[in-house]
Amino acid sequence: MDGKVKEQKRHQQKHSGPKAERKKLRKQGGSTEEDERKRNPKAFAVQSAVRMAKTFHRAQDIKAKKHHIPLVDRTPLEPPPVVIVVVGPPKVGKSTLIRCLIKNFTRQKLGDICGPVTIVSGKKRRLTFMECTNDINTMIDLAKVADLVLMLIDASFGFEMETFEFLNICQVHGFPRIMGVLTHLDSFKNNKTLRKTKKNLKHRFWTEVYQGAKLFYLSGMVYGEYQTQEVKNLGRFISVMKFRPLVWQTSHPYVLADRMEDLTDPERVRTDPKCDRTVSLYGYLRGTYLKNKGQVHIPGVGDFQVADVNFLPDPCPLPDAQKKRALNEKERLLYAPMAGVGGVVYDKDAVYIDLPANHVNQQQEEVRPTTELVQSLIDTHATLDAKIAASKVSLFSGSASLNPTDMDQQSGENEGPQEELVWDPNTQRERRKVVFAEEEEEEDGSGSSDDEDGDSEESDQEEQEEDEDKDFLSTFIKEARTESDAKGGAPPVKKQKLEEKRGEGEAGAEVPVFADSEDDLEMSEEESEEEAEAGRAGDSGHCSEEDEEESDDEGEEEEEDDDDEESEEDSVEEDDGAAAASESEEEEEEQGALRWKEGLQQKASEAFLRQQEAAPNLRKLVYGLVVAKDEDDEEDEEELGGLFRVSRPQKSKKFQANALDCSRFNPDTSHNWDLEEMLNSIRDCFVTGKWEEGQDAATLLKEDEELYGDFEDLETGQIHKGQTGQQDQAENSENDDEDDDDEAEESLVRLDDEEIQKNKRIEKKRRLKERFDAEYDDGDATYFDDLKEEMQKQAELNRAEFEDVDDETRVQYEGFRPGMYVRLEISSLPCEFVTNFDPHYPVILGGLGSSEGNVGYLQMRLKKHRWHNRILKTRDPLILSLGWRRFQTIPLYHIEDHNGRHRLLKYTPQHMHCGASIWGPITPQGTGFLAVQSVAGTKANFRIAATGVVLDLDKSVTIVKKLKLIGYPYKIFKNTSFIKGMFNTMLEVAKFEGASIRTVSGVRGQIKKALSTPPGAYRATFEDRLLMSDIVFLRSWYPVSVPQFYNPITSLLLPVGQKDSWEGMRTLGQLKHDLGIRNKPKTDSLYKPVVRAPRRFNTLHIPKELQKALPFKSKPKQQQPKGKTPRDLQRPSVIREPHERKVAALLHALSTVHNYKKKKAHTAQHAKHKEFLQQKEKQEVAKLKRQKEARKKLYRVMGQMDQKKQRSSLKGASQDD
Repeated sequence: MDGKVKEQKRHQQKHSGPKAERKKLRKQGGSTEEDERKRNPKAFAVQSAVRMAKTFHRAQDIKAKKHHIPLVDRTPLEPPPVVIVVVGPPKVGKSTLIRCLIKNFTRQKLGDICGPVTIVSGKKRRLTFMECTNDINTMIDLAKVADLVLMLIDASFGFEMETFEFLNICQVHGFPRIMGVLTHLDSFKNNKTLRKTKKNLKHRFWTEVYQGAKLFYLSGMVYGEYQTQEVKNLGRFISVMKFRPLVWQTSHPYVLADRMEDLTDPERVRTDPKCDRTVSLYGYLRGTYLKNKGQVHIPGVGDFQVADVNFLPDPCPLPDAQKKRALNEKERLLYAPMAGVGGVVYDKDAVYIDLPANHVNQQQEEVRPTTELVQSLIDTHATLDAKIAASKVSLFSGSASLNPTDMDQQSGENEGPQEELVWDPNTQRERRKVVFAEEEEEEDGSGSSDDEDGDSEESDQEEQEEDEDKDFLSTFIKEARTESDAKGGAPPVKKQKLEEKRGEGEAGAEVPVFADSEDDLEMSEEESEEEAEAGRAGDSGHCSEEDEEESDDEGEEEEEDDDDEESEEDSVEEDDGAAAASESEEEEEEQGALRWKEGLQQKASEAFLRQQEAAPNLRKLVYGLVVAKDEDDEEDEEELGGLFRVSRPQKSKKFQANALDCSRFNPDTSHNWDLEEMLNSIRDCFVTGKWEEGQDAATLLKEDEELYGDFEDLETGQIHKGQTGQQDQAENSENDDEDDDDEAEESLVRLDDEEIQKNKRIEKKRRLKERFDAEYDDGDATYFDDLKEEMQKQAELNRAEFEDVDDETRVQYEGFRPGMYVRLEISSLPCEFVTNFDPHYPVILGGLGSSEGNVGYLQMRLKKHRWHNRILKTRDPLILSLGWRRFQTIPLYHIEDHNGRHRLLKYTPQHMHCGASIWGPITPQGTGFLAVQSVAGTKANFRIAATGVVLDLDKSVTIVKKLKLIGYPYKIFKNTSFIKGMFNTMLEVAKFEGASIRTVSGVRGQIKKALSTPPGAYRATFEDRLLMSDIVFLRSWYPVSVPQFYNPITSLLLPVGQKDSWEGMRTLGQLKHDLGIRNKPKTDSLYKPVVRAPRRFNTLHIPKELQKALPFKSKPKQQQPKGKTPRDLQRPSVIREPHERKVAALLHALSTVHNYKKKKAHTAQHAKHKEFLQQKEKQEVAKLKRQKEARKKLYRVMGQMDQKKQRSSLKGASQDD
């Protein structure tokens, strides 16, 4: 073939003809269906009304199945981060996936994944990643708080039991959104096998979750990480995913703690290491509103009372609402305190500030301030808390001095770390200290693509921001050093302790959370310092904090002048307010002695106001401190030092909700009623003023004329014409193109033109009809749409209620709202919680309802899981996950009979629901639960034993078990018998009088009355006469009490590495197995050989009179005994001689031989005859065959002869004849 391969003929595509035309239409997006419908309408007509109705019903059913019951949207404007739980068996790639997603969103690398990791993924969404270990306790806890579950599956191995266990846990506790991720796909070398495996895994995953559930494929790894494009696609899906609210989560507040701090006094810990600890836990509040001093449950620890709750500045805030395509590097925040990331790391006894490597090197080259800072900290004599409370620092020249709380508020914005690997000798691992990589921006979570054209501009902007970061940090460290040298203070970075928080509630509450300007910030600090120096003993409650601040506003102008002078000097002073007050007093003295006459009217009005304000402030008395709101509404946001903006979460509006206290009345004397503007401001309050359009009398009269038009007075006959001015105005209200007043003036000119009036009336009627049709003939509007619209209105109303109130006041009214970063202080926690703390295990604070802290009886409906290989036994301890709690209890299983009786079951049914009663925490009805038999380690079989739901919360159900009492008759009188052995006393018999009894043979009876002797015997009547061998039994029902056993699982208190080995009460079988006890059966329960004595029945006795009356056939003849034969008829016995005996024996032997030979010959003859019969049968068969052949031959010859005769008869007679 010369090495040449013959080229196959290519397919020639058609360029003309009907097929090509259809292809062209399909490419253009058009459809040929309409043309066919026009060309052949009969083909598209209704062929069957029944089939069409079925099709319509099916389409409506599918549409209705997609509907969910609409719920009120209670998500706040700034929702908390979405909790994403990464689940999977060991070594499937969970940590790698979290690292890749974090790198995708934030451009930063994270080493060890410890605890929750919060990142900003887009302009309106934050994500919290949490890795779920193989421990069943962690799986149960995280399934209750997860919003999205990333389920990792090893495609090379297939599904593992942990995947199905977690799916069943999610189904019980509210099903979150679930996305499957297939890993280890690079182990497949064959493409066909890979496709087949993907298809099988996908359909099995759809079976467990729902049809069409998203399954991602991570095809392989490059340098230990998944491919960038695949991770980016997964991040896009996560960023735009919508979540349906789950009932348990939306009705309970909960916090997934991302930081833990021990506040216990170190001296107390030193003297008593086992003392209870006071711990503060930090995290984002989720679910619903949290009230202070409430009760929370920490799964794995127990129930606790919250000592105090505070909200803190968001450590991972959302970016400013600006119209831009992607986030810049400074807004790609990462917050993971347990993993050592996030600006400030709090250790047990120290605070570490992570700085980027370039900042640290620059400072060390210049002056090495870190050594001096450490030296100043070592030489201190005062406590750190006192220094932090007293110290203030100025970040920039001319800016206000900041106290530690302000630093905490801005700490989330000032983070800009770089990666630095530090070896930790304590934990023997590398810790990544600082992170902020200089990489190009990537698209945000809403799925927008990168703007490649603007990459260069963005990179320049990032470099400029980093330079500003360096300048800021160098200034900050310099000023912190100078202040520490001057005052012996510490850098104001560490969080305040509990005592400072309490002091902050008293003296520091007046500081504005978000100041509108630097002057406001300084002024509020000076006021707080002056009040602290004055040392107010208490508050009478007669004035609010707004009034206290108003009294200090008079010297504001002088303070501003002083601040301008101080800003030129680059120094930080604490007595700015005192200096400003002294300077203002000197200026007043210099201006002369006649100043006291000025402003007498104003002084008098202020005295009157003070007298009026003596009325108590009810709001302050009820809710405590009331925080004033800054009234300066500036349109342009000022920047601090040109770098940071003052963040204002509240919208700047003129009015604030609840700003005016209804319990006080402040007469306003500042109005000058001689001015024309003041008179015009109240002119509309009177009848002659201009009212609203729906209340103005003139407008209403004109509308009436427009509505009724021309009419005729029937009494006088006079015809009244309707004016058209208002008609024009009504028309122009809908057509906003022209001015209303001009149209009204033009319409008044055309009053006499009847033709125009008629046309306008017709046009108006047409518009009204169109509006009516649009409102009532809308076919798409359904009840479901109306319900959704109603829920939407309710959600908007909920948001607008407290929209303009500042956070401090809002928290007092409605509690801490979801989305806030809160600090919960809990006292009397076990010391093991702190000493054995492991950040890999989640710490969840679940808020409890008003009655959920109590323990009582619960009625449940339970079903054994179909994959659990053993049925459950009553009174065996079982571990339940119910609500937030995990606890061990002893259930009693029962089933309801048709008559309403709850009968105790020894074991759960195999494939059926049954009732269960337990003693446990009160949980709302309808709450799902799951049961496991053990949480220690992993077992080979399926761990989830049963699932169910709570039905009742009381002891209304009485569980009974069957009890059979046995007795024996000892006297029988016809149908009455005396029974003994069933009861012991007459009192017991009296209790059961009238009870139904029966015998083993089925004879029914009733207990009548107790007998005097023997004790416990009674008289009973039966349907028939009993026998002495009968056994009588009474079937009764005995009430069973539910054991009061409730043992919370305290897995978080176990040492590190042993948290999955919690063991509670063991079952009876486990105890016998562990202790080597062999079960000794009861002797009564053993099987014995049944020995039955033969029954001897008495003969049937028929009286003689009856025998005479019987016919001869029925008379007992055979049963008559035979009489003895007389002696003469008895045959005498013959005694033979010896010779005769020999002869008889010989004859017997000969006869035996003869009989044998005869029998043998008969057998041979029978066999011979049988053979003869067979031969004869064969001969008969051959004979019949020969006869059959002869018969056939004969019939053939006869047939031929008949045919010849017929032919000859047809030809006629022969000529010879």
